[in-house]
Amino acid sequence: MAYNILVVDDSRIIRRVLIKTLSIANIPINTVLEAENGKNALELLDRSWVDIIFADINMPVMNGIEMIKHMQARDLLKSIPVVIISTEGSKTRINELKSMGVKAYIRKPFMPETIKKVVGELMG
Repeated sequence: MAYNILVVDDSRIIRRVLIKTLSIANIPINTVLEAENGKNALELLDRSWVDIIFADINMPVMNGIEMIKHMQARDLLKSIPVVIISTEGSKTRINELKSMGVKAYIRKPFMPETIKKVVGELMG
């Protein structure tokens, strides 16, 4: 099965690196959508189905936490797993995100093996 993936990060370079990393990790990809903030991501989710979301926390306009709160309100977190990829790594923050329904947390910089492991665990 190939996945529809949404990558949410305000850095175009980080989005490109993550997409390349997914390819290196041999993750089967059908479609990759990109958003530069949570607001754009929610607009894409209104129009397109995705199987998994990779998102940063710190972004302008709407950050990752605000995006997750909007997804919670619409029950989207029940059907779409969200993986946070961030430089922020405090246990408090990670626990807060997981209590909100985030399925995994990966610290930047990340390795293809880590991405592959997380996708494998989440998508079976």
